[in-house]
Amino acid sequence: MDVFFMLLVIVGLGILSKNATVWIAGLGLLALRMWPSDQPLVWTDQYGLKIGVIILTMGVLSPIALGKIPWSYLVDTMKSVSGLIAVAVGIFVAYLGGRGVGLLTAQPTIVTGLLIGTIVGVALFRGVPVGPLIAAGILSLFVQWLK
Repeated sequence: MDVFFMLLVIVGLGILSKNATVWIAGLGLLALRMWPSDQPLVWTDQYGLKIGVIILTMGVLSPIALGKIPWSYLVDTMKSVSGLIAVAVGIFVAYLGGRGVGLLTAQPTIVTGLLIGTIVGVALFRGVPVGPLIAAGILSLFVQWLK
């Protein structure tokens, strides 16, 4: 019963904050939880993050596929300071995401705090739920520094 209550709280936070991402995800998980078999929920747990990252990456790359970003823009990026900084930040964020996956795998109990932070950030501050991996990466840096 705790699972249903927690998911209902997440749905409620999403509705109150008018954040469709949160309430749709919560309702989707409630529906999967009520499925006669746990298999769809297990599958979501196992592959959902990977599929979500793939879809997110497709969304980010779609302007290239639509021809909205010509090759010349990519070349010009490498010629400007802000473009080079953007590349560096992208590399750093990807690095943090990789560290985050490692931390979440090594210390799954940390997931709870990151999930609470992500839910609050998405529901109350209009964030986007792509933060858990980056948050875990940042946390891994803090954990490393504290050792």
